[in-house]
Amino acid sequence: MTSPNPEHMSIAEHLGRTARLWRRVANSELEPLGLSYPRWSALWMLRRLGDGISQSELALALEIELGSLMRTLKHLEAQGLITRRCSPEDKRTRTVHVTDSGSDLMSRIEARVLRVRKHLLSGIAAEDFDALERVLVTINQNAMDYTATTTDDHGTDQ
Repeated sequence: MTSPNPEHMSIAEHLGRTARLWRRVANSELEPLGLSYPRWSALWMLRRLGDGISQSELALALEIELGSLMRTLKHLEAQGLITRRCSPEDKRTRTVHVTDSGSDLMSRIEARVLRVRKHLLSGIAAEDFDALERVLVTINQNAMDYTATTTDDHGTDQ
C-alpha cells in the first residue's frame, strides 16, 4: 500500500494524517513502558488536570465516551498506576488518583513525549509554530461552534 501523495491531500487529510503519524511515533516511544495510546493519554491528561479529577471530567477532557475511559482506567488500575475512589461529596462520583508508581511512570512518559515533540517539531521556526498553533486553535473553535449551531437543525437547509 502506498502513502497518499501530500500534494493531492486536503487540509483535513493533512491534519488527520499528521495526528495519526504523531500518535504512531509517540506509541513506539511509549510501548516499552507497557502503555497503549489510550493509557498514556489518560495519564498525561491526569498530569495536566491534577490528581483527584472525576472520571466523567477526565472523559470530557479526553473527548471520549465514559465507557471507553472506564476500560482504560481498569487497565491502569490493574497496572497499579491509578486508584479510583468514591468522592466524599457525592458517592456516585468516582475520582481518579495517581499512585506513586503512576507518578514515577508519568515522569518517564513526560521525558519521552517531550523528546518526540522536539524531534517532530525540529526545523520549524518559532514564528511558524506560533502561527500553526493559532490556526489550529481557530479551526478547533470553528468546528465546535459549527457543531453547536447545527445540532438543533441537523439535516435541514437554512
